[in-house]
Amino acid sequence: MPGALRVVPVRTASSPDGWTVVVAALTNAVPLAPAASSPAPEPAASTGPVVRYFAVSGTGGRDGGALSVSASPAEVSAPEIAPETAAGPFSHSVPSGAALSASLGEFLRTYLAGGQGAGLERYLSPGTRLSAPAAAGYVRVDVEDVVADTERAGRKEVPADGTRARVRVRVAGEDRGGTRWPLVYQLELTTRAGRWEVSSLEGGAAGAAAPAAPSGSVAAPVSGGAR
Repeated sequence: MPGALRVVPVRTASSPDGWTVVVAALTNAVPLAPAASSPAPEPAASTGPVVRYFAVSGTGGRDGGALSVSASPAEVSAPEIAPETAAGPFSHSVPSGAALSASLGEFLRTYLAGGQGAGLERYLSPGTRLSAPAAAGYVRVDVEDVVADTERAGRKEVPADGTRARVRVRVAGEDRGGTRWPLVYQLELTTRAGRWEVSSLEGGAAGAAAPAAPSGSVAAPVSGGAR
């Protein structure tokens, strides 16, 4: 992916033969050639950053095992947005004032800040191991929407110890260049000692909507297909 400024997973799929991840890559600006009928040479115009999508296939990677990429990336069109259904597993909205939302916000801001020295372990359930993406380094992370598989996740107070909830959270991360990236995660949380703790995390959740083009000071047209 020559010239990629940032790469974000947006769709995953698995099969008996392996897995495929579709990633969105923010690439460098693409100059526009001047019109052939132009009477005099003009500076090439720039379209600004461009979002392109690539499918990467491989095998392995489960439970910390070796991971192998089986082929070079293939450029594909933008993934279609999966329809939301009320009967889906995440049918309970979690308000911003709920204890779970507060815990999620603190966890994701730490997780996406980059590096391992930010105290990530204090948000995890006992026995849970999770490595933060060291290259992320978002300077701001805003939680935009949280939905859960149980109404208990939306309570203002933390339920009894051992209560579990699976959630899908949409966040917007702003990098050091001022570009905002829409991100989607699925997590499982468990209550302990009066707080919600993260038991597992899945990024690039299958069935999640393809992200909108990153926003910033310049336009970011989509390459590879309309959404």
